[in-house]
Amino acid sequence: MAVNVAVVGATGAVGEEFLRILESRKFPVKELRLLASKRSAGKKMRFCGRDYTVQELTKHSFEGIKIALFSAGASISREYVPYAIASGAVCVDNSSAFRMDDDVPLVVPEVNPQDIAKHHGVIANPNCSTIQMVVALKPIHDAARIKRIVVSTYQAVSGAGLKAIDELQKETASILSGQEGFRRNLFPHQIAFNVLPQIPQNNAFLPNGYTSEEMKMVSETKKILGDNSVRVTATTVRVPVIRSHSESINIETEKKISAAAVKKLLSTAPGVQVADDPANQLYPLATMATGRDEVFVGRIREDESLDHGINLWVVSDNVRKGAALNAIQIAEKLL
Repeated sequence: MAVNVAVVGATGAVGEEFLRILESRKFPVKELRLLASKRSAGKKMRFCGRDYTVQELTKHSFEGIKIALFSAGASISREYVPYAIASGAVCVDNSSAFRMDDDVPLVVPEVNPQDIAKHHGVIANPNCSTIQMVVALKPIHDAARIKRIVVSTYQAVSGAGLKAIDELQKETASILSGQEGFRRNLFPHQIAFNVLPQIPQNNAFLPNGYTSEEMKMVSETKKILGDNSVRVTATTVRVPVIRSHSESINIETEKKISAAAVKKLLSTAPGVQVADDPANQLYPLATMATGRDEVFVGRIREDESLDHGINLWVVSDNVRKGAALNAIQIAEKLL
């Protein structure tokens, strides 16, 4: 059954990816409504061989819409999701606005699709770093019960939007050409040829010394897995890569599980692609994951400092599976 679909934040990096995935997966779109700020209204965007005009987002934008895909930031979602719900739409929201609300499902379709049925008009898309981690860890949690997760991320600049990509490219060109005095607008320090242990780039650290991105991974993982007893600690880092996040993950399980057993589990897990042949330099790479739907897992090995420890290297396209694809998978489940 074809349905009317609205894309909020259509001109952003995730909005553009929404359109590519809706088209490639042949999502049954009856009417498509592209919504963005007044500044972007009037822009033309192509979908399924025809041009659509971006409209300014207003409280009246959702009349007749059945599914609204939001990716325009938390403040926009908080303001406009209620209007969309009132108009009869079900919203899949890619921001942090509703993720930790008790009555809002936080869903990764490969992990907890059953939670979709609990929605009251809005379903939250998790943080991109959380999504790829729980896709890789859920089969292990089911088999051996994970007690503790230690994760360090290597996150691409596209996670901060199109302007961040532009800043990395321009700053890199400036340094390579020997120019001085490059004026950065987004990042607090040089991002080209550098590594920044602060995400998001414009937020102060929390009183506990963590960033909000790190605490999102902690709280969201517990909610998605439905297990508050899992202990999680995270360090999130921005690296000069355009697309695809990488993560070094160490887990401690309740039951002993071997690296071979983990590889076997993950080889048939939904949404996972095992790339683990170190002898032939095969392991997940950002360049491997970009443009792909899968979560890639490799460097699977037992932690020799723990009785029940496993190390993994997990890579996924943050704009695709980490945002747009996950949201559209949720919408497919709704249908």
